[in-house]
Amino acid sequence: MLLLIVFFALIGLATGGPVGLLIGGALGWWLGRRLGKRLREARMRLQEGFLESIFSVMGCLCQADGKVTDGELSIAEKLFDQMHLQGEQRAKARAAFERGRADDFDLDAELASVGRLTQHQPVMRQVFLQVQLSAIAADGVLHPEEHKMILRVARGIGCSEAEVQQIEAMLHGAAANSQGASEEALKDAYRVLGVSEDASDADIKKAYRKLMSQNHPDKLAGKGLPESMREVAQARTSEIGNAYERIRKARGN
Repeated sequence: MLLLIVFFALIGLATGGPVGLLIGGALGWWLGRRLGKRLREARMRLQEGFLESIFSVMGCLCQADGKVTDGELSIAEKLFDQMHLQGEQRAKARAAFERGRADDFDLDAELASVGRLTQHQPVMRQVFLQVQLSAIAADGVLHPEEHKMILRVARGIGCSEAEVQQIEAMLHGAAANSQGASEEALKDAYRVLGVSEDASDADIKKAYRKLMSQNHPDKLAGKGLPESMREVAQARTSEIGNAYERIRKARGN
């Protein structure tokens, strides 16, 4: 806003002297407020659309194997709690979940909408996909039809199969934290950082720092991630950190 005030004030000064300076500054202030309001409204629409798409797609995926289990329903409710959704927000989330379960739900159209919302924002897409994977794996088993659907979702929003594997590794790693280290957990750690097992220490550290920067909750919030999903973003950075520490310990660093 300050730049607009200064810009129009200088134009006013050049064209109308001191009076023009005041009028130009006031015009810049008014335009700045209007622009700020429109930007806030646009961000709010993006956030609301992102959340509704998360739960509608989740509803669709949860019955990819033919039924919605109690575990999958509890995961949805747990996510409502984690996001601190109450009142109207919670009602909208539940309605979106039920919309996704309907026979006439257009999954491809919904995914295309998510793709537009998250254009040029790969981490936002990954967060979206991670939530879906968490929900459909709630029963401890990723059924073939569910895996096929999650790949369809990944393609629909612009994620690669490699990104799906990275997110799966994050979920495996989160479960492994309570079970101690293992050879498979170490392999998952490398997948989380997106590096090979023979990568140098320097390359691993570089990959870790890049991921931590990309996934910082404040940075994601600036790109449109709803504030209610901050804990989801924090969980991602936590698992990235855990993966890095697991690799460091395995290498004796």
